[in-house]
Amino acid sequence: MGSGKSSVGRLLSQSLSYSFIDLDNWIAASEGVTISKLFLKKGELYFRKKEASSLSTILSENNNLVLSTGGGTPCYGTVMDDLNQTNEVVTIYLKNDLETLTQRLFKEKDTRPLISHLESEVAVNDFIRKHLFERSYYYNQADVILDCTDKTPREIVEKIIVTLF
Repeated sequence: MGSGKSSVGRLLSQSLSYSFIDLDNWIAASEGVTISKLFLKKGELYFRKKEASSLSTILSENNNLVLSTGGGTPCYGTVMDDLNQTNEVVTIYLKNDLETLTQRLFKEKDTRPLISHLESEVAVNDFIRKHLFERSYYYNQADVILDCTDKTPREIVEKIIVTLF
């Protein structure tokens, strides 16, 4: 969350002339409701199941695709294993430092259902620290891990292209 997946994904897809899908936007469109409302109405477990099934559908129907997932996507069930075992899928972890993530997410907290209730920058920082600790096992299984701290989306895209090609 807040690492720049959507921005970088969009730029990368343009650079490669690939299609781009943001998984959260795809789910919101298929459900006819925002992710925030989906969380409120049906809960996180429903969302995670929908995320996993949507991911499977998207990957089976698309080639030459850059897909931006949510931060929790690889941590649910067997999603990360499934991604890493799928031919022609390259997983990339856009790693940012805690301070960068805190600053970005505190500004956006009202649009993010998992942190919208947090009232201070310290609380957001604590939330991020806890989730990075819990999720690092999955994130560190990515095929490519890029340090994105203090990098622009364009610089990150260039690093990805150099790394992959």
